Amino acid sequence: MKSKPMIISFLCCFLAALFVFGFSGALMAQEKAAAKSRTTAQASEPVKRDATYWFNKGALVSTYGNNRAAIQYFQKAIALDPNFSGAYFSQGVSYGQLGQYQKAIAQISRAIKMEPQKGMYYYGRGRVYLLAGDKTKAMADIKKAADLQDEDALNYLDYINRDKK
Repeated sequence: MKSKPMIISFLCCFLAALFVFGFSGALMAQEKAAAKSRTTAQASEPVKRDATYWFNKGALVSTYGNNRAAIQYFQKAIALDPNFSGAYFSQGVSYGQLGQYQKAIAQISRAIKMEPQKGMYYYGRGRVYLLAGDKTKAMADIKKAADLQDEDALNYLDYINRDKK
């Protein structure tokens, strides 16, 4: 009989401890979550809509084929940073995807004027020239890109030279 009250006493103490510590643990978890929520609310600032923001947005929508929207986003990036050669280049690529080759060539040419050492820009313009049917200008740009060690241009030249053999 002595063991029965001892077991009941033990169970009561165990349940009391479980209730107290379990309840206080839940309160601590709630308090921690509330504090985190307050910190997140205080730390969140409005998104900085600078040239990089609009450029990234343009790059994203162009990836999904929405080149009309991409052109508008790249234009916003250019308006905020007129020296952003990547925005001119990407806008040119989007124009090319839409078949607006003269606009594409003009924008990519502006990017090349800003950063003539970027082989990717020459390669991109070369691809637009190919689409526009000007193989002579296309090959000149692609060769220039290869001279600047652009990997895509090197691979393209390797590919077309393999076909000739």
